[in-house]
Amino acid sequence: MKTSPLTHSLLLLPLLCLLACSKKEPSANAPSKPAAAPLPEKPLVAQCEPGVHGGRLVIATFGDPKTFNPITENESSSTDIIRLLFTGLVSVDTQTQTVGPGLAESWKVEEDQKTWTFTLRKGVVWSDGRPLTADDVIFTWEVIYHKEIDNVTADLFKIDGKQFAVTKVDDYTVKVVTPAPYAPFIEYFGSVAIIPRHVLEPEVAKKQFAAAYGINTAPEKLVGCGPFKLKQFKPGEFTLLERNPNYYAVDTKGQRLPYLDTVIYTVLPDMNAMSLRFLKGEADMHENVRPDEYERFKTEADKGKFILRELGLGLERGFLWFNQNTNRNAKTGAPLVAAHKLNWFRNAKFRQAISHAIDRPSIVKAIYAGRAYPNYGFVSLENKKWNNPEVAKFPFDLARSRSLLKEIGIEDRNNDGLLEDATGQVIEFVLTTNTGNSVRDRTAVFIQDDLKKLGVKLVFQPIEFNTLVAKINNTYDYDCILLGLGGGGTDPASSMNVLKSEGFTHQWFPRQKTPATDWEARIDFLMNEQIKTLDFPERKKLFDEVQAILSEQQPMIYTVAPIVYSAVRSDLGNVRPTVLSSYRISWNAEELYFKKK
Repeated sequence: MKTSPLTHSLLLLPLLCLLACSKKEPSANAPSKPAAAPLPEKPLVAQCEPGVHGGRLVIATFGDPKTFNPITENESSSTDIIRLLFTGLVSVDTQTQTVGPGLAESWKVEEDQKTWTFTLRKGVVWSDGRPLTADDVIFTWEVIYHKEIDNVTADLFKIDGKQFAVTKVDDYTVKVVTPAPYAPFIEYFGSVAIIPRHVLEPEVAKKQFAAAYGINTAPEKLVGCGPFKLKQFKPGEFTLLERNPNYYAVDTKGQRLPYLDTVIYTVLPDMNAMSLRFLKGEADMHENVRPDEYERFKTEADKGKFILRELGLGLERGFLWFNQNTNRNAKTGAPLVAAHKLNWFRNAKFRQAISHAIDRPSIVKAIYAGRAYPNYGFVSLENKKWNNPEVAKFPFDLARSRSLLKEIGIEDRNNDGLLEDATGQVIEFVLTTNTGNSVRDRTAVFIQDDLKKLGVKLVFQPIEFNTLVAKINNTYDYDCILLGLGGGGTDPASSMNVLKSEGFTHQWFPRQKTPATDWEARIDFLMNEQIKTLDFPERKKLFDEVQAILSEQQPMIYTVAPIVYSAVRSDLGNVRPTVLSSYRISWNAEELYFKKK
């Protein structure tokens, strides 16, 4: 689910571990050394420790990217790569959450707090050497707001349904007028990835933009402006990136970034394989060390093999949701969800009962070795600025679950140990998650056992991640899914596409033409109001109510929030770990370098 343009939008993060090493490294791919374009008149100067050029950074995952298109992507396996290929008008220091210049060297806002002007850097070029100008910025927003191009980014940049007006003043000046003040404007609008007009405008004209920059795109045709560019993609094995010699940033010594020659994302079968690869010294970082692996990693770290860092409670939050989509299959005309199941799933008391039936403390103890906390709300406990601690909670209580279900006509009618609804239908549904994540697999089995005690028959069916994403975003062919949200910023704006009923990532029933329920309509109103409010206490009050509604209605039933650990080899320089991104170590990949011995 995409949350925020900080990772170039808000993603559906499967809470997959991000990194480790490869099944098969490309041995004959020495980094190329193309001639670099001249630096811009005023290059971006990174305030990092000056490093040295060279080296290959090995990162592992167990999911291939589905696309390299920064506008249409909506899952972490794609964002892992895309975030390194493109940049926005501003840069965000993820560790400090401060905003600085990016493709724009400066900006200003008028007294109305609605009119913004960006001044672009002169001399920035795309990876193919063509100039990057205001035309590219205008084109990017034309694509985002294009009625025939589905994307999650547009959901974040509308106020009361009205789009932002993005216009060209001259070749290096862009003006943006918002319908009303937009509280997190500079961070969110400025972070959207800019795309090349000269490459992609023909694809829009041919109505083929959704397929543009797909995984079959030849590397030389995938033009970007980020610190790296695509060199080779081999499905199921690796994605190889090389340094973009035209990148517009330097360090304080004037050395052009990035330092690394190549970055390799290699595909492994599961999280256990990723951990093992790192522990064998065949990967350079492991950004998401599972809490149940902590002791094993600590033992090895104490031998001086690498550095293990405890970062605190993460922003990611695992949850399950039921399919509440009332639409029909466009081809067959059949309901997307069987009528009897839809009656259950759309009833708040049913969802509350399921929430009460999940033994979160046991999940924390058995799966996370105590290194997690039961979670009941939409906003991470670590995000103290926005978290509403007063939301309704549904602790483990099977008696309360049974009572709630009985109120809506669900009980064990024939003493066979299974619950039936008023029509005699057994309460049975399929829970799906992605393969390769042992923590999520074990969590699903725990939930299955918990619901069995209640009398609910849960069938657990894990499937490959990209297949799962297709069910969530395209076919809507599922009952219940266990995944997670992450990848965005801490501001409520990062969740517009999740929380608004028209949102692409409003997972339980996306892209509603009109709100399906009164409570969703109320959330739409509150989210629209908070984004226009510059007064923080008022914004907080509005967003607190959103959280209260979500907790009462339980469209997302939260499980636990783990403590975050990351591991990294000790000779990697400019490591600034943070819990505020799923890219704990690699968020500033352009600044990372290997220290010479």
